[in-house]
Amino acid sequence: MSNAVTLPAGSTLGKSFEYGIDVNLGTFAAPVWQPVRRISGFQPSPTPTTVNAQSYDDLGAANADVTGWSIAHAFNVQVNRSTATGLYLPEIEAILARTKPTAKGESAVLDVRWYHKPESGTPNPNDAGRGFMTVSYSRQNSGPNGEIEILSVSLTGKGTYDAITNPFAGWGAAAPTITSITPAGKSIGDQVTITGTGFIGTTALKFDAIILDVDTYTVVGDSTIVATIPPTSAGVEPVTVTNATGISAAVNYTVVA
Repeated sequence: MSNAVTLPAGSTLGKSFEYGIDVNLGTFAAPVWQPVRRISGFQPSPTPTTVNAQSYDDLGAANADVTGWSIAHAFNVQVNRSTATGLYLPEIEAILARTKPTAKGESAVLDVRWYHKPESGTPNPNDAGRGFMTVSYSRQNSGPNGEIEILSVSLTGKGTYDAITNPFAGWGAAAPTITSITPAGKSIGDQVTITGTGFIGTTALKFDAIILDVDTYTVVGDSTIVATIPPTSAGVEPVTVTNATGISAAVNYTVVA
């Protein structure tokens, strides 16, 4: 059409499904991010808090200043469960745990992050956030015979939220792998170099059951992490790296006394 407003070269139309949300299964200082799988209808809703700033100079018109921002999220998620244990996927278990009768105070709060997750091209580096949420949900069924169990989840922001660097590493990203940990025979507090693949976007590094604080390791590149051995037992310790896609196979490292 001759009267159509043209778009800049290289532009593409955004899709409704190009968004992701992760649940923190670790601590705030040492997060273990688990993507919420099988979601649909994701709706982030930033909400301003305002204070009346109206004066006579406004001639009766409304005038309000923004004093802060909170956010709410709503989405649907299919309820997949283990046939062996009966448990839901870990992110669903974490969501539901915040709605138990004993979930009060901090035990009712969920730490989540959300981000632009495009089908193709570069993710928007500015479209990502992290915040604390309280949870509510309702159960529904879908499909021709109502055979698909679905939860409609609502997350309500508790306080403000933070802008973060977009963690999405692309659809082709794979779970990390560890090929070596050097040098051998180091002690607690010493530095080691972990070599492998898929380290960009690392969300957790563990020596046995200890999740390292983020300030005790550095992701040098996709194939290298420099880490300080945490306070752990002397002996053979399994080491794993986690990114948004999954967890590496454990590689044993011998910590000396």
